Parts: sequence; structure tokens; C-alpha cells
Amino acid sequence: MKKIRVLIVDDSLLFREIFSKMLNSDPNIEVVATAADAFEARDKLLQYHPDVMTLDVQMPKMNGIEFLRRLMPQYPIPTIVISGTDDSVFEAISLGAVDFVKKPDGNIVVTGKEFFDDLIFKVKIAAAAKVQKEKNVIRKPVIEERISHSKKKIVAIGASTGGTVAITNLLEGISPPIPPILIVQHIPPVFSNMFAQRLNETFSFDVKEAESGDLVLPGRVLIAPGNKHMIAKKVGSTVKVECFEGEKVNGHCPAVDVLFDSMAAFGSEVVGVILTGMGYDGAKGLLKMRKQGAYTIGQNEKSSVVYGMPKVAYSIGAVEIQLSLEQIAGKINSVV
Repeated sequence: MKKIRVLIVDDSLLFREIFSKMLNSDPNIEVVATAADAFEARDKLLQYHPDVMTLDVQMPKMNGIEFLRRLMPQYPIPTIVISGTDDSVFEAISLGAVDFVKKPDGNIVVTGKEFFDDLIFKVKIAAAAKVQKEKNVIRKPVIEERISHSKKKIVAIGASTGGTVAITNLLEGISPPIPPILIVQHIPPVFSNMFAQRLNETFSFDVKEAESGDLVLPGRVLIAPGNKHMIAKKVGSTVKVECFEGEKVNGHCPAVDVLFDSMAAFGSEVVGVILTGMGYDGAKGLLKMRKQGAYTIGQNEKSSVVYGMPKVAYSIGAVEIQLSLEQIAGKINSVV
């Protein structure tokens, strides 16, 4: 296989050297160049034509966010953003970055193994991903067919790579009154709360990081915490979520399959949606939901940053209808 050619952009010489050594340790990756700032990165991009760029957010002369804003319209390259704990990563992804990793705290030599495993994995995903330029989503009308299912009461959504932008665009298109919505997005701890807060400030309805005991209510969107699985269950006449620590499922915590497995108990009351992402998390759970009467939707290949999770779900018969991201909200509006 052809090696993935990587450009590392970071103002720290130490980080550039360590990143280069660790990425080059993978037989499928080759670091072809490094750059200390955005201007040097621009020149190296034109000189080496890498497949993927890793980009530090905090840099002198021009920060990583401004560099992405100027670069992507002219030179769209799959980019992994490396950042501290702040919500600038969501702006970077909205500008076209594929994903992000949190820079390790303390001694990187001691604490960095998990970080580098994550970075290597995401570089490989980025190499196969489609770069999404920042744009206003134009909603396409959905060709409605008569749906025999009873009206749905809860929407359950699963997503991974590219999911934060997809979820934002999807929520924007859902018409009031907003049904209860439960979301599992593969995302690190702390960032899940930042993402929920960002959405809550964007929309008029309530969006929050889920906590055990939260009621599943109309007008409320609950997002699984970055280090806990989330399930829904009936408690008397109400529905509540439970969030708990546990082993990774399909390589993830939270896992989409864990949520979807719990939603199967609600039968035909649920709409299940699987969005862009690498891997197969959510496919089996969505199939279980469909067999119990749920209406299931998968994002199509053309509109996915990574057509992995939706593809697997579709291939095993878990997806009742496959639509573009722009059409999914309209379909949800028609069935809830």
C-alpha cells in the first residue's frame, strides 16, 4: 500500500520531532515535512503535496484556525487539528478539518501513548475522508411516501468522524415542536460538554450533556458524555437516561450500539439515525431497532465525510431509507 504522506505543523520543535518519530513508526505513514508556522506550512504544502496535515491551533504569526479559514477554500487538505481543551476545535471542524486530538498534558514521553495511538488512527481516517468546505446547508425536499408506522416519539442519533458538523446541520433542519433527541457522538471527555453547550447557545431548544436521571422530553436534546455509555429506559410513565462508565464497545465509549440496543425496547416509537463515521459502531443496534419496528435512516455516501458506519448499517439491512444529510431532517419532520 502507498504510504500516507503527512505534513506536521507545530511551533514547538520538540513536538515536531516527537510527532515525526511516532508517526513514522507506523509502516503506513511517512512524515514528508514539518513546519513551524502557517507561512512555512503553506510553502511545504505546495512543495510536498502531502495527503494529510496535522495542525496545532496555538501558533505565532497566524493561529491554526485563521490558517484553515484562508487555506481550505484554495487548498482543501484532510487535516487533524491538535489542540488544548477549548472549543476552537469545533470551529476548526466547521472550517473543514476532519477531526481533532487533544494535546497531552505533562510529559508527552510518559503520557503520550494513548495520544499517539489516537493520532495515528485519525491520520489514517483522514487520508480516506472527504474534506467538507464551510457552507450553508441547502435543504433538499424529501420525496414523501406514505409511512405506515405510527408517529414516532423519540429520535436516536449515532455519529463519529464528521459528526459534529452533521449533527449541527441536522438539528438546524428539524421543525418545532422538537421531539426528544438522544445523541451518541464519538468524542473525548470534556469536549462532549463543550459541544452540548455550543449547540445550546446556537438553538432555541434545550441541549445538554446527559446525566443519569435526565428525563427524555420534547424540546430537549441529550448528548452522551465523552467517557460514558448512555441508555434510555422507561421508568413508570416517563423515559429517563442512564449514563455509566464501562468497557469500550466497538472501540468506543460512548458507543452508538449501546444506545441503539436500549432503544430497541421502544419498538415503533423511535426513529434511528446513523451518520458519518469510520467503523461499524451502531450498525447492529440499528438493525435490532428496525426489527422491533423503529424507522431507520442512514446518511448516504455522497454527503458523508467518512462512509463507514452508515455503509455497514446499510449493508446488513439496518437502514430502511438512505438519504443525504440535507434530506434527513425533512424525513424526521415527516415521521415524528
